[in-house]
Amino acid sequence: MAHTTGNLNQSQDADILETPLREQRVFEGTLIDVHHMVVRLPDGREALREIVRHKGAAAVVPVDDQGYVTLVRQHRVVVDTVTLEIPAGKLDHAAEDPYACAVRELEEETGLVAQTLTLLCPMITTPGFCTERVRIYLATGLTKSAAHPDADEFLHTVRMPLAQAVAMVMRAEIADGKTALGLLMAWAKLGLGAVPASLPPTP
Repeated sequence: MAHTTGNLNQSQDADILETPLREQRVFEGTLIDVHHMVVRLPDGREALREIVRHKGAAAVVPVDDQGYVTLVRQHRVVVDTVTLEIPAGKLDHAAEDPYACAVRELEEETGLVAQTLTLLCPMITTPGFCTERVRIYLATGLTKSAAHPDADEFLHTVRMPLAQAVAMVMRAEIADGKTALGLLMAWAKLGLGAVPASLPPTP
């Protein structure tokens, strides 16, 4: 059996496609909306899908001329964990250019300004129930400005060798999905060779 990824292939995927029939918003929030969608399954039955509709986001892997990456430490109270993440933030509105969002979030969270932003990938965070897409960028040619995070945003910046951050991903010490993917893709994009996994643990 052939396997495909990406966009729908109407002929090849006909036996797995779900058809949306009707949709109703059941919660309207500041960050997300929650909808109930009824779909027709490939076998003709109907099923309910709970959908979190999200405006989208942008994230940045900032790598300086010394090969160091700047990450942020935040307390993610929803999972009660202090995480190590690449700088990121949600789009102000659904039509906002993710590139502009990436520029803004990088400066707000780290005080860094990039000469070059290169799109690494668009990431679908949780396709089972959420529409959020995060565009992940590689930032190079960095200069330092002043950080100015949002009023309700408290974080620390952490600068470390990119190799060390990638090794932490490979040792499962960084659990955030966009961060793990961004760091690995940045490493590959920069052509730095085999992925390091055996560096000493971070002090």
